[in-house]
Amino acid sequence: MNVLVTGAAGYIGSHTVVELLAAGHTVTGVDDFSLGKRCAAERISAVSGQAVRIVELDLRSTPGVDALLAVGNFDAIIHLAGRKFVGESVDDPVLYFDRNIGTSIPLFRAAQQHGVRKIVFSSSCTVYGNPEHLPVTEESPLAPVTPYGFTKLAIEQLLSDLCVSTPELDVIALRYFNPIGAHPSGLLGEYVDGKPNNLLPYIMKVASGELPYFSLFGDDYDTEDGSCVRDYVHVEDIARGHVAALEALDDGRRGFRAINLGTGTGRSVLEMLEACRNATQHHIPTQVHPRRDGDAKEIFADPQRAAEEIGWKAERTLKEMCQDHWHFTVSATKRGRKKDEAISN
Repeated sequence: MNVLVTGAAGYIGSHTVVELLAAGHTVTGVDDFSLGKRCAAERISAVSGQAVRIVELDLRSTPGVDALLAVGNFDAIIHLAGRKFVGESVDDPVLYFDRNIGTSIPLFRAAQQHGVRKIVFSSSCTVYGNPEHLPVTEESPLAPVTPYGFTKLAIEQLLSDLCVSTPELDVIALRYFNPIGAHPSGLLGEYVDGKPNNLLPYIMKVASGELPYFSLFGDDYDTEDGSCVRDYVHVEDIARGHVAALEALDDGRRGFRAINLGTGTGRSVLEMLEACRNATQHHIPTQVHPRRDGDAKEIFADPQRAAEEIGWKAERTLKEMCQDHWHFTVSATKRGRKKDEAISN
């Protein structure tokens, strides 16, 4: 297929483009580079051996989005663009409604107008909020507790309603859990300037010496070791999930469906810390802080529907997740030092 990938220069987007190219699809990326890296196209090409184009565009620009889809002749859209940090959404909900919902409406309108009838949407397990029963299935109650989760659910609802008004539309919303890891090459991964919001980049920056300690937000949860529990999935598995979902849109079904992408195994923050210590061979000092608003106590997936409907299953181990993330962190640090040396010289 000829696929438009939004957020293509981001963490999940860049890995997804690599998997799409490997599967034989043609890809055009789009990104406003507010979070995505401008070097993404070059690194995707280095990893995949294929050239890729990433158009710079703010998806809130209705004329810009319309112009892109008018000439793109796209068969499908994989929509990954948006803000993704739970804590940040609590601090600045307007930003999240603007950047997540505000970027989706012009895109879906243009898709309607230009005959794009296949959409894969990057949703999130945060639509489930604090689930009462585990593991979480796609039929579990939808009760987000953060602005980020609300924006994901709102976009799902919009897509579901569009499927009613446009019967030929076929949509899969991927509710994935906690992506971690990096491409084994060390060229693609999640690197955040300053103090990261997400767990693994934060831990790895402490392990590399960029930050003095890891902040553990809450050690008094009603879990086995007192820390939060999440379902961590290798980003390459998540990327494969997008390709599997895209290709499942050719199965003759129409309408909206949601699918969890998770391993089915919950891991606590303290368990992840120990796994990272083993992967990095560094101590990783830790300080305990009060719980954060919006953090669920425990959540992990039932991935059965993904296996049955799109033929997807998580393959990478926890050890691989941590080792690949560490390799990327070390590689990124070396690249940064070389850049600094070039500037100083």
